[in-house]
Amino acid sequence: MSVDQATVRRIAHLARIKVSDDDVPHLQEELNAILRFVEELASVDVEGVEAMTSVMPMPMKKRQDIVTDGEIADVILANAPEREDHFFKVPKVVE
Repeated sequence: MSVDQATVRRIAHLARIKVSDDDVPHLQEELNAILRFVEELASVDVEGVEAMTSVMPMPMKKRQDIVTDGEIADVILANAPEREDHFFKVPKVVE
């Protein structure tokens, strides 16, 4: 797969990037090089290779999934102009 100059201009338009006409050929070469690299990666046999998140196997740190108020509501609301229980009190703006 290769990218032509019209595609480069379309990509720049979609990305909201201003690209001068002088830069289009250079960007075309860059995009084509990236696509060639991706095609090269696609040709690699990864059958039986386990996906990993790090080069060194390590267990992920986990915490209990417990819903709490953080136990600091009073500290958070200390400077609130108005509050009710553990909530900020704000004026009603929608009827």
